[in-house]
Amino acid sequence: LLKQKANSSDESPSACQTYTKKKHPLKEGNSQQVPASNGNEDVVKPKSTNQRDNSSAKDNSPLAKPKSKRRVAMDKNLNGTKSNEKCCKEKRSNGNIEKEKGDVKHKRKAEEDVEPQPKEADIWFDDVDPNDIEAAIGPEAAEVARRKLGLETGQSERSVEQVLVKEKSSEGLTRAVAMDCEMVGVGPKGEDSIVARVSIVNQFGKCIYDKYVKPTEEVTDYRTAVSGIRPENIKTGEDFKTVQKEVADILNGRILVGHALHNDLKVLFLDHPKKKIRDTQKYKPFRQRVK
Repeated sequence: LLKQKANSSDESPSACQTYTKKKHPLKEGNSQQVPASNGNEDVVKPKSTNQRDNSSAKDNSPLAKPKSKRRVAMDKNLNGTKSNEKCCKEKRSNGNIEKEKGDVKHKRKAEEDVEPQPKEADIWFDDVDPNDIEAAIGPEAAEVARRKLGLETGQSERSVEQVLVKEKSSEGLTRAVAMDCEMVGVGPKGEDSIVARVSIVNQFGKCIYDKYVKPTEEVTDYRTAVSGIRPENIKTGEDFKTVQKEVADILNGRILVGHALHNDLKVLFLDHPKKKIRDTQKYKPFRQRVK
């Protein structure tokens, strides 16, 4: 900057410089102002005493701060903006104040927008996989659920059975039971279905019924990739009529939970009161979540 100023001595001084000179006149009585004019009508700096020379020498030092400020103001004036040092400082200070006010407002808004974290009293899920809770609600709720299930909070890789089955709980029949059936294909291309296995659990996740069923027709598609059924499983299975009666006795008067239960009841040739069915396929909150 100092080199540029030395080279551009022909340029006129900025309004900032003239303003500061008028506002702070020289204290030395011996100083004389020698006006000189050239083509650009530049104002030449006044001649002063030795003290003034010393002060100017200080200004010329590379560490002189005021001169660098003047240079910045001069660059601004050359770009077409008319301002003085006071205006610049006031604007800067006002800008800082405005920023601080804005930050306070943003902080308040951010505090208002933050949702309260779920407390232990708010988490009441029983026998739900904490990973599902984490996906639906958040990690905080999942941590609470894991603590209530007696799982290690840091360890999420647990088997479904360990999570869903309560260890020290009743193994008998409960007011609600859940059922799932596996089917195999019969007929041409295995398009029709017959039951091959029936599994029922109580509300604590304890298995209360699990039997393979002998096929009533020739099986054309075991659907092993989906059903897990192999020929040796159903060869030694229970008779269909026996399984049908046992399942009917279990379901009698109880709430039946499952997914797409109409398919399971259809292959068992059974019916169940609609008021006693809790089908996750038709549960509106689940349907909205997964479309």
